[in-house]
Amino acid sequence: MIQFYAPDIASSLTLPESDSRHAVKVLRLAEGDTIQVIDGRGHVYTCTLVDAHPKRAAVEILECRDQALPWTSQLVVAVAPTKHMDRMEWLVEKMTEIGVNRIIPMLCDRSERREIKTERLEKIAVSAMKQSLKATLPVIDEMTPLRKLVTLMPEAQRFVGYCDPSVERIDLARAYVPGRDTVIFIGPEGDFSPAEISSLLESGVRPVTFGENRLRTETAALYSLTSCHVLDSLR
Repeated sequence: MIQFYAPDIASSLTLPESDSRHAVKVLRLAEGDTIQVIDGRGHVYTCTLVDAHPKRAAVEILECRDQALPWTSQLVVAVAPTKHMDRMEWLVEKMTEIGVNRIIPMLCDRSERREIKTERLEKIAVSAMKQSLKATLPVIDEMTPLRKLVTLMPEAQRFVGYCDPSVERIDLARAYVPGRDTVIFIGPEGDFSPAEISSLLESGVRPVTFGENRLRTETAALYSLTSCHVLDSLR
């Protein structure tokens, strides 16, 4: 069943304009048809369409059920946005499909992109959430300087992907403990500066590698997130 997204469906009983248009104009749904609506907070609503208006389709809620994420820990990826925004958009889409709780666009000393449009990334995440049949939307932060993130979630296991072999590193697959809250820091195309790495290491973040190959920023972020899910599944 196609999912529609309406964050305030429980109170408004109305689909947003974009979803209303898709339901009425594209799918040709009519009064009396049953649809499934998610609110992005883990709730799935079975509804009946009572007014097939192309801009504000109204529904009656028949049932509400909770749909938990298929993993129990918090998975957070702090990543420096790529110079070309289409690669960052692709990354947000794929991380949402695979499964992530929070995405933090991170501003680093060597960042080539220093501004982003969070609203655009949120729209991409909504589409990916619906496509992958989830009911929980990942949180997407505004661009945040790394210096404000070095103490993020100190109780979690925290890793930083780093390329410099002069720093002792361990493979993520060996360092990761399945089932624990996790934060992963992925730097920009030019990597983290020595000062940034020092601040991360001093705060207890562990430097890791993702194998022998040098990866693009978005590849490293997706690889690390996927590895967490694979290792969790092997518990």
